[in-house]
Amino acid sequence: MFEVNELILKKAKELGFGDVVVLAHEQNRRQVRFANNEITVAKNWHTQKVELFVEYQKRLASTTLTALDENTIEKTLQMLMKSVKNLAAKEDYYGIAEGPFKYKDIPETFDEAIVKLDKPNDYVEVAINAALEEGAKRVAGVLYTEHNKLYLTTNNGVEAFDEGTGIEISVRAFIGDEESGHGTNSVRILKEFDPESAGRKAGEIAKLATNPIQGEAGTFEVVFDPLAFANLLSYMSFMTSAFAVEAGFSFLVGKLGQKVANENVTIKDIGNMPNAYGTRKFDDEGVPTRETTIIENGELKTYLLNTSFARKYKTETTANAGLLMPEAWNIYLEPGDYSKDEIFGEVKHGIYITNVWYTRFQNYVTGDFSTIPRDGAFLIENGEIVKPIRNIRVSDNFQHILESIKALGKDLYHIHWWEVNTPVFTPYVLVKDVGITKATK
Repeated sequence: MFEVNELILKKAKELGFGDVVVLAHEQNRRQVRFANNEITVAKNWHTQKVELFVEYQKRLASTTLTALDENTIEKTLQMLMKSVKNLAAKEDYYGIAEGPFKYKDIPETFDEAIVKLDKPNDYVEVAINAALEEGAKRVAGVLYTEHNKLYLTTNNGVEAFDEGTGIEISVRAFIGDEESGHGTNSVRILKEFDPESAGRKAGEIAKLATNPIQGEAGTFEVVFDPLAFANLLSYMSFMTSAFAVEAGFSFLVGKLGQKVANENVTIKDIGNMPNAYGTRKFDDEGVPTRETTIIENGELKTYLLNTSFARKYKTETTANAGLLMPEAWNIYLEPGDYSKDEIFGEVKHGIYITNVWYTRFQNYVTGDFSTIPRDGAFLIENGEIVKPIRNIRVSDNFQHILESIKALGKDLYHIHWWEVNTPVFTPYVLVKDVGITKATK
């Protein structure tokens, strides 16, 4: 693929482009879907594509090529040049990183055993059986394996390669129409893969959720399962991007150096974390990825930056360059010192939420949002789950949630599935005074 990158770079320079980033992806992906306790579909994909960023006199454009022949490349670049000449200059664009850079291998990001895995169905059977053993009647979900190669070339002296693998499973277990549970497991190396835990958790929650009653509106202490809190943190990861801040899509606008969370809250982005689904050796400009503390003991320390934003703010890049805007790699909420049982033991009268979806913001700048609990949700009395509830909605404010965190579990869970696009590491989280309304349906 580097030959394709070099061809694109050469043609782009001939047309007069300034900054050019060529990021080629090569991926082998397998999918095993299952429903009603049996495997229903198996698919394999081999894809190649090139993501392209170009700059012409501070006018910016990007595109994706899936056909990589010379004729398509030339026509695409000519079209991009015609398009950018009609754009206004972005006067606060300050360029991309200057290479070359040196990269270190990151442990537990590539496993030949995943590349050569010939019986992924066995892992699906393990997950299904675990959910059934916990009491589920029906089990469904999907397993993916991935083998990815990245080839990065820029006009500023970067030529970088990374190769990674991953395997993950998402398991949904059902008792009836209203009783369901969900479990996931995502890893980069096969020996760490634990589909049984995902199936067992999904089955256990589904069984506990039998015969739910209508939940009540009010203000409650809420124990967020890692699957549920990861959803909120994944949305928050976008809001830490300097692009989101400047575009008015963040409750963190103008709050650098201010308290935005409880002092027990420290949130990082860790791009070079072993065995994490978002880990890469370099960002889209070629800067080696690193650990960045976003919120430390409740105080907002930095936004996520690429080189252009960093130069604008007269600081250093945080190595979070995406092709067009800074983005998080792996969001990491530092754990506390509570066991799961101790977290629940703190709750006299509250709610346990195991999963959420349809998270929507009424106002990005204030952080007002709502999200719908999915699967089992439960009333807690004196530290014990006493009954399942249904048809409730979390209606609150993002900063209020962060400021109201009362306790953090000591065990971290790695969450990545289609509702949590940015991988998140989070423990069980207890939040006080959470607004709960009744769902409309």
